[in-house]
Amino acid sequence: MAIVVVGGHSRSVGKTSVTAAIIARLPQLQWTAFKITQFGHGFCTANGEPCDCQTDEHTVAISEERNATSGTDSARYLAAGAVRSFWVRTRIGNLAIAMPRLRKELAAAENAIVESNSIMGFLRPDLYLSVLDRGTADFKDSARLFLNRADALLVHQGSEDLVPQWRGVSSRLTDAIPRFPIAPPKYMSDAVIAFVRDRLRTDPLVQELNTISQS
Repeated sequence: MAIVVVGGHSRSVGKTSVTAAIIARLPQLQWTAFKITQFGHGFCTANGEPCDCQTDEHTVAISEERNATSGTDSARYLAAGAVRSFWVRTRIGNLAIAMPRLRKELAAAENAIVESNSIMGFLRPDLYLSVLDRGTADFKDSARLFLNRADALLVHQGSEDLVPQWRGVSSRLTDAIPRFPIAPPKYMSDAVIAFVRDRLRTDPLVQELNTISQS
């Protein structure tokens, strides 16, 4: 089994599109996909809606998406070809509480792809991709914390030459990391898919699946 993690430094930089594209381009890997969302105060983890509840039972919620047309990010994974898809919601700082259930679902997967930065604090995936847009100033703490562990940077095309306005992010963290340009609406390229495929070939099961798909 291989685990791929897709992270990014801010909202709306293309993380879900990248995740869905990998699923669609490598369907032979029989992906189980996970979307991890951490909510602050004032939002319910049960459904992501604004609320005033602060009860313990609303600390973590994990649901399996079964409708590929519901419009959620986890539905996009199913539409792309994932065999299973989960939405994991926790309050900020409580992801550890969800890990026992999450590890159980990961263990049952043929191969897994996870959209999250924070999961890097609990897993050592086979591949970690970080999506960056130098034109977006916001930089999540979780993305900053694990940036030096990225196996590749997917940089928005057109922003490569911009001077990023990212506080506390040194270029020395990323200088030696391979980078690939991406652009909407696909947020993907043949080069990225080739990189993912080649890196996952080191896993015996993934190598076997790739061989079967090419025969």
